[in-house]
Amino acid sequence: AAGVSRATASRVLNGVPSVREAAVAAVRKAAGDLGYRPNLAARSLARGRHDSIGLVLTERDLAELPHSFFAQPLRGATAAVTRRSLQLVLLLAGPDEESLRRYLDGSHVDGALVILEAHSTNLPRVLDQSAVPVVYLGRPVDSDPAVHSYVDVDNYGGARLATAELVAAGRRVIGTIAGPPDMGVAVDRVAGWRDVLTEEGMPVPPVAYGDFTADGGANAMARLLAAQPDLDGVFVASDLMATGALKVLGASGRRVPADVSVVGYDDSILAPTANPPLTSVRQPLEEMGRLMVEVLLQLLADPAAGPIQRILPAQLTRRESVQARPSGAAG
Repeated sequence: AAGVSRATASRVLNGVPSVREAAVAAVRKAAGDLGYRPNLAARSLARGRHDSIGLVLTERDLAELPHSFFAQPLRGATAAVTRRSLQLVLLLAGPDEESLRRYLDGSHVDGALVILEAHSTNLPRVLDQSAVPVVYLGRPVDSDPAVHSYVDVDNYGGARLATAELVAAGRRVIGTIAGPPDMGVAVDRVAGWRDVLTEEGMPVPPVAYGDFTADGGANAMARLLAAQPDLDGVFVASDLMATGALKVLGASGRRVPADVSVVGYDDSILAPTANPPLTSVRQPLEEMGRLMVEVLLQLLADPAAGPIQRILPAQLTRRESVQARPSGAAG
């Protein structure tokens, strides 16, 4: 109808710039006259792409979404795919992780973003041989830079910032409430805390592990106080766990920050609303979500390229939960 070849019509409809203006006008007029709309299924087959990205969560993470730290990276990822006219397909990681890998291998989506917070799984190992590229939020534990692509914050450096803040405030018995020991972010944060204490020649109390929930933080705080009753500082690996820890400290008769100073992690909406407002390590969570999409699109654009890792710097936001210990105080 436009009087041009199929190849020229295809280039015009796909926005390829190397077409004469007269041909562009003719194709667009013919498309309008004929009421032409691209067949998206046929286009996907021809291009080998679906313009869809899988978003992998656990059922528990989905249930806790309104209170979870990853609501912010999810916003960033959603904004990034919307700008690029892509679609997010929600995929749930359950006990049968092999079924998820089979779905990804079945050419339903172009790639996947994996966000696992509340519960760690063997998913990185299962997805190592996936037919589509996979990008993780946070470094998978025992990650291999030759295999895994991820976007993370400098968790080790962030933990050092938090612990150094407590040391500078004159705190001398500084414990930590860590995330699950089989999560990369938890391992890195414990390492940063431990290294600062070791370098300062200070005691290293036993680690109390939680599960990144408020109840988990409360239970871990109770165990930590039982093991170390002279504790005067604590670094908590998430703001949500810190809210539970603050309640236990208050119930034990300890004042925050005078008796025990507390630093959280995430600098989430919970931090400024805590009692007292919580000093916390800031993660640029929305930016991390956007960057996950950008990394995935880079992998799709060049399938022969190796895995990509992006590490963003952490920063400390100071609030009222840390107070300098009075000079001459006992302990």
